[in-house]
Amino acid sequence: MVSSSWSPFIFSYFFGILILSIPCFSEKAPYSTFARDATSAPKVISFDYIIIGGGTCGCALAATLSQSFNVLLLERGGLPYGNPNITNINGFSSNLANTSPSSPSQLFISTDGVFNHRARVLGGGSAINAGFFTRASAEYVRKVGWNEKVVNDSYEWVEKKVAFEPQVKQWQSAVKSGLLEVGVKPDNGFTYEHLYGTKVGGSIFDSQGHRHTSADLLEYADPTKISLLLYATVEQIMFKPAVGGRKPRANGVRFQDSKGNSHLAYLKEGPMNEVLLSAGALGSPQMLMLSGIGPAEQLKAHGISVLLDQPMVGMGMSDNPMNAVIIPSPKPVEVSLIQVSLDPSVINPRFLNSPIQAGVILEKLAGPFSTGFLQLSSKDPNDNPLVTFNYFKDPRDLQRCVQGMRTIAEVIESTSLFDFKYPFTTAQALFDTMLTFPLNLRPRHLSASVSLEQFCIDTVVTIWHYHGGCQVGKVVDRDYKVLGVDGLRVIDGSTFIDSPGTNPQATVMMLGRYMGLKILRERLVGARN
Repeated sequence: MVSSSWSPFIFSYFFGILILSIPCFSEKAPYSTFARDATSAPKVISFDYIIIGGGTCGCALAATLSQSFNVLLLERGGLPYGNPNITNINGFSSNLANTSPSSPSQLFISTDGVFNHRARVLGGGSAINAGFFTRASAEYVRKVGWNEKVVNDSYEWVEKKVAFEPQVKQWQSAVKSGLLEVGVKPDNGFTYEHLYGTKVGGSIFDSQGHRHTSADLLEYADPTKISLLLYATVEQIMFKPAVGGRKPRANGVRFQDSKGNSHLAYLKEGPMNEVLLSAGALGSPQMLMLSGIGPAEQLKAHGISVLLDQPMVGMGMSDNPMNAVIIPSPKPVEVSLIQVSLDPSVINPRFLNSPIQAGVILEKLAGPFSTGFLQLSSKDPNDNPLVTFNYFKDPRDLQRCVQGMRTIAEVIESTSLFDFKYPFTTAQALFDTMLTFPLNLRPRHLSASVSLEQFCIDTVVTIWHYHGGCQVGKVVDRDYKVLGVDGLRVIDGSTFIDSPGTNPQATVMMLGRYMGLKILRERLVGARN
């Protein structure tokens, strides 16, 4: 009998075998030999693994599994390469402002009246975000039951391709000094670790301001064992029916290309071949529902045949709320995104890409207590689902926001920011100005100018760290296998109870690598047994 635990001895043995199996060649982006438009795909294809979503997690997962098995990676968007709004730091705001049907950033508005975005491009959120890179805390890793050594090795695997130490220039330095001046200590310097105090975190933008996304992790893939289909929208996961007391088993997917043609991708015969759903916190619960796994009454209302009545699909949706203050500056403010942070309350300075010369300090809540839910809006997988995050529904979240805004006020009034403020500028005046901006679709209240509680409620925006909908213990087990069916896992941020670290992207990439290694090890152990 072989233990299922990830002991150091077993892992070292397995990792050595895996290194020997990695091909001596790889392909640099943009992957001309294995990436192609889905219109060129045959009507019927088959693979050992089918991964739905070439996002922050899916690319790492596909690259790892392709080292030993044939993998199909389906991405509903295109390549991130060659688009300056993605690849250059100056294009961040322009990318989010693009609302065209083919935009890499798909706008959605939660029922809370807050503007948000979901990725529609290879690399997922890492192709449209502000770039901050930080690991989850050791406490988080222990809490979710991951193997710490494999986690650290997986982070390092990711970091070799996409993580960099940022250049901290005048504005960022001033805010960092301001945080230390008002007592946010210790000064942890530059680190990828999630530590209490003030720190300079990593970035996926290099020293030239060029973005590196999880799509770059496909350079680790074996190009002879991976197929990447772009502009491939999965419509439904297919299942073999439950017979003889067995559970329904995923055996493939149906997807549509950009011309509206349908294609079928099946799993090859083999008891350990699987469909892996990595479509993100919106896409994964949405896809489960479209495939007949979800709250029965909701599925029936949309004319979807119920495969499994699973009321927890779409539940536990959470978004880390953010509130920001714009500080007009008499001196130039460098173009930068999020680099300096205060953990755990998380206050970040960033630039403002607008005609005015200004900096921004923002505050977000890590791990809000308030949660919401996701519902289908239609049977069309291209449509955004309806999402409610219930910002500040739990009063504990509101008090944390107030505390964060008070810290921001102290930083604004600190001597460290003196050169970046016009004379006689007060924090209160800047807060009042924020109430005049159309930050969201929520109502404004006169009391927001004198009540930080109301200010938080009225000016809340997103920091794009939403998660949940397919949570561990509710929709998937600790191996990320979907409860009630076989041959299907969900591996992405939809499984999180809490968002890890100051920014989740590093951990989502790590999870793809981690679970890829875990799946490969399971196959090795299964073969030996």
